[in-house]
Amino acid sequence: MNNIFNHSFDYLMKTLTKTIKSYDYFVDWKKISINLKKIEKMLNLLNYLIGKENFEFEFKNLINEYPEIVITFPILLAIRDKEEAIIDKTSLEIIDYSFIKPFLINDELKEKYYVFFNKTGLEDLIKNKKIKNLVDYVFGIEVGMDTNARKNRTGNIMESIVEEYLKKICETNHNIDYIAQATKTIIFEKWFLEIEQDKTNRRFDFAVYNKNSEKLIMIEVNYYSGGGSKLKATAGEYKKLYDFLSAQNIEFIWVTDGLGWKSASKALDETFEYTKGRIINLKMLSEGVLGKTII
Repeated sequence: MNNIFNHSFDYLMKTLTKTIKSYDYFVDWKKISINLKKIEKMLNLLNYLIGKENFEFEFKNLINEYPEIVITFPILLAIRDKEEAIIDKTSLEIIDYSFIKPFLINDELKEKYYVFFNKTGLEDLIKNKKIKNLVDYVFGIEVGMDTNARKNRTGNIMESIVEEYLKKICETNHNIDYIAQATKTIIFEKWFLEIEQDKTNRRFDFAVYNKNSEKLIMIEVNYYSGGGSKLKATAGEYKKLYDFLSAQNIEFIWVTDGLGWKSASKALDETFEYTKGRIINLKMLSEGVLGKTII
């Protein structure tokens, strides 16, 4: 296997991919639609309050008749927590709120939820018609909050790209099998192979087993569009992981890419040399290096 890793570090750096953003990277519209559908009816009930002059009276009547509307309150403020603790800056009293549908709405709870609406600015937003429709408003919030998931999507896209290549390899080589998100337990259950763990609940992006050579290969996958100290730490961590796996006669391959490595090339170079070139990028993946390595 080792003779497959004959590419140079210079080639690795020259062929880094500047993006893996696909068209579905920016917004997960399906997830947003699902989230919105769960509360759409309750948001339409709250639409009744838009422009109401006697807002407090109307609010308390509405929540008395439809207590389930409280579950929508967090998302109106772009949060997802079902419970929230708030401090009164004057008295320093802590007020605990629950946004799970209450079993019983009494006058005390109606007042408490009204204070929440008033103090957080939601009353002003709705009463003074600063929005026209709460369904559209929450749709916009969901889009904004979904952008926070883009970092995770980058990792998921990178994994999905590698998995597509693994699937093709397995389709043409029936002696090859793989597991995504592989743990010690899952590996034993599928292939009856015992491995040691360096971390509790260590989860490898992929584990590949060559039945002919009885070789187990662990693959880690990531992508870095920007630099930072994390890259140096990651490179150092994978040197240790390489040692740990090699001691068990387990192969290690690191698939990584992204122009972020330009700022941490020294750390990556050290790991490249240390692991005897067991680092490949997407260009090398497309050139069949992974397949040659596994087979």
